[in-house]
Amino acid sequence: MHNFLDYFIIADADILVRIVSAIILGSIIGFEREITNKSAGLRTQIMVCLGSCIFTILSIYGFSTAVTLYPLGDPSRVAAQIITGIGFIGAGTVLRQGLTVTGLTTASTLWIVAAIGMACGCGKINIAVVSTILAFCILVLIRTLELKIMPHNAKHQRKIKISFLCKYDNYNDVYKKIMELFPEIIDFNHKTIDEDGDKLKINIKIISNEKSPVMQIYKRLEDMNNLEAVSVKEIFD
Repeated sequence: MHNFLDYFIIADADILVRIVSAIILGSIIGFEREITNKSAGLRTQIMVCLGSCIFTILSIYGFSTAVTLYPLGDPSRVAAQIITGIGFIGAGTVLRQGLTVTGLTTASTLWIVAAIGMACGCGKINIAVVSTILAFCILVLIRTLELKIMPHNAKHQRKIKISFLCKYDNYNDVYKKIMELFPEIIDFNHKTIDEDGDKLKINIKIISNEKSPVMQIYKRLEDMNNLEAVSVKEIFD
């Protein structure tokens, strides 16, 4: 039993290094996705990287006997199918709402993490490490560049409709507060919604460059006490 364990450790030491490298490098990309609250976070990125690594190792070493028996076979086809499989997973992270498409960056990280896992599986740890560093820098630095230099990029602009219900007597206070909170208003109107004219419905439209505009708008309105109801929705036109 002891000799068997020694053989296992010596024979598979290099493979274990590859597997551990895939886990570590996949977690680096996954950490960035996790702190930015993306759908494919830490665990997903690690599992994709580890799975790609294991499939690649099996492609190289798992079919050595088959190659001897069937010299025309190509065991590397197993690794090639990783690309197809990642395509299906990546498609599940892409969401479309009207003209707005989200999740493309997350899908691309799954693609690069699969490539990093395959590099680890092939024993090309140096390539995997460099690729991980480059991918992490691209995700972090380019996002910072977009936020600081291109905050009003038209690609991220969204039109939001916000509706308020309030009492007629509170209209002036509500109006002033709305103007303070939403300087980006592009349309404003109001109307009474009952026969006595005691209640008003106020509708405004704004242009937002935020990635989660609905949640951000609700946060802005937390301190408004004169509202009876609020509705926020994105307009697709």
